[in-house]
Amino acid sequence: MELAQIRAHWNEILDLVLEEDRISWLAFFDARLADFDGKVLTLDFSDSRKFGSAHEYSQTRVKQHQLLTKVIKNCLNIDIEIIEI
Repeated sequence: MELAQIRAHWNEILDLVLEEDRISWLAFFDARLADFDGKVLTLDFSDSRKFGSAHEYSQTRVKQHQLLTKVIKNCLNIDIEIIEI
């Protein structure tokens, strides 16, 4: 699978995330799909100011990543990991 294929389905993926968790949808709505190497999907939040604070979101982000990987698996039938830059 190529990054362009994931991008082509991104709105569908976000809709499926929204069905399960609106907060996760809000978090990933601003993500830019930066890279996909066949296994790792890199999300770029450099343009988003909402994650620029000193708050600790690590536990929440783990759950959001798990949800996103599950939805991508169900939608595109690929196993991926998520990283953020």
